[in-house]
Amino acid sequence: MRTILYAPAVALLGLALMSACGTNMEQRAATGAATGLIVAGPVGAAVGAAAGAVTSEVKEDNR
Repeated sequence: MRTILYAPAVALLGLALMSACGTNMEQRAATGAATGLIVAGPVGAAVGAAAGAVTSEVKEDNR
């Protein structure tokens, strides 16, 4: 029963961590999309790509 409760949290954590991988916006969006696709299908791919793009913008603002 606990596995069912922790699985969504682990999936979201993985999505957040993988969306930050890459050296530019395109790579981060692609990595986030691929991770989201694995975790949650087409909707997850869209969310992952958006998370990668947001991560890229935040990293550029902090330079």
